[in-house]
Amino acid sequence: MNLGPTELIIILVIVLVLFGVGRIGKIGGELGSAVANFRKGLNEAKPEDKKNETDAPQA
Repeated sequence: MNLGPTELIIILVIVLVLFGVGRIGKIGGELGSAVANFRKGLNEAKPEDKKNETDAPQA
């Protein structure tokens, strides 16, 4: 199912009517913050994984 530009504009207008511009901006900011925290968590976990690999006994 392909959505053309007309359908996307109609969906955007409906979303704006339902939620309002301010609320959509707030949701977008929260989503961006969540993604940033997720990436930060992934980057912090990587050094621990490497540390655990070097401490593990080799078979």
